[in-house]
Amino acid sequence: MVGRTFATYLARSFTKSILMVFGLLFAIIYLSDFVELLRRSGDAKGATTPGVAFLSLLRVPTITEQIFPFSVLFGAMFAFLNLTRKLELVVARAAGLSVWQFILPPVGVALVLGILTTTVYNPVAAVSKQRAERLETRMFGKTGSEQVDTAFWLQEDGVDGQTILRADRASDGGAVLSGITAFVYDRDGSFMERVEADRGELHDGYWALGDARVLAPGEAPREVATELLATNITAEQVQQKFTAPESVPFWKLPEIRDVTEKAGLNATGYELQYQKLLARPLLFMAMILVAAAFSLRFFRFGGIARMVAGGVAAGFVLYVATKLVGDLGGAGLLSAPVAAWSPAVVGSMLGSLALLYQEDG
Repeated sequence: MVGRTFATYLARSFTKSILMVFGLLFAIIYLSDFVELLRRSGDAKGATTPGVAFLSLLRVPTITEQIFPFSVLFGAMFAFLNLTRKLELVVARAAGLSVWQFILPPVGVALVLGILTTTVYNPVAAVSKQRAERLETRMFGKTGSEQVDTAFWLQEDGVDGQTILRADRASDGGAVLSGITAFVYDRDGSFMERVEADRGELHDGYWALGDARVLAPGEAPREVATELLATNITAEQVQQKFTAPESVPFWKLPEIRDVTEKAGLNATGYELQYQKLLARPLLFMAMILVAAAFSLRFFRFGGIARMVAGGVAAGFVLYVATKLVGDLGGAGLLSAPVAAWSPAVVGSMLGSLALLYQEDG
């Protein structure tokens, strides 16, 4: 087994390298986002330079959370190359340690970092993102994701039949909807009417659609002051529907997923995000294995630049595979656990296979 002193030294070296790379990427992303927000703030009366700087600081944690696996990969590659360059790993091998022994401390560091980013960093980033969205709305009058279709769809069975409701926006904690279109069906599934309203308020057991326009087959359109639609949804569930899974802290994801499912809404996004966060420690460990497979070549053998490029390419391929499988899971073509865990599992297996081939033939 690896001695405690050497294991501590390895763990400290890898932790320092990973955090250094993460800090560098954080600073680059922050400066880029800050410059972009400054450009947008030219026509915003309520935007100030300190306010824009604070808004950018609130936005960046969610972005950097997505690149944390690359921080682990690049930081681990830097640490392995540095140890190899100083011949420290050569001495470790001469002392009888195999790659599977001195790789344990870095894998342990990746495991701890994965747990901390899931249980601590993610909740902080999620709350920061929610606050950034509110501040951005007050500062610019709109969010940066305005062009994204964030319409709310609800299908539920009421006492009079089925209702399919669409709304553009939610406010007041989900109790008020704007831009409403409702399709009402009777208990036999036959279409009854279509209701359009600019504004609707949620009460206990029903929606009150004000200044509504009702269109029914075979009848002339009619204007009504208030149209009532039965519902069993709550304001919290409506607000959750407008909240992206990335904006929900890790500890609240299971609760929101269950509540969303009970309301008859699609909870795939929340389940997929929850499984991704659970799989993050294994993904970080896979990055350590991939880094080791491309960074343990002796400098005197040459080809270091080619191996580093191979490691970067492997990390990029793993990232693309993660996004692709995640999109398939979000579309319902793969189950959430399979979509979330398969990149980490496959990456770990390929990294282990490459090390086995290099070290044990």
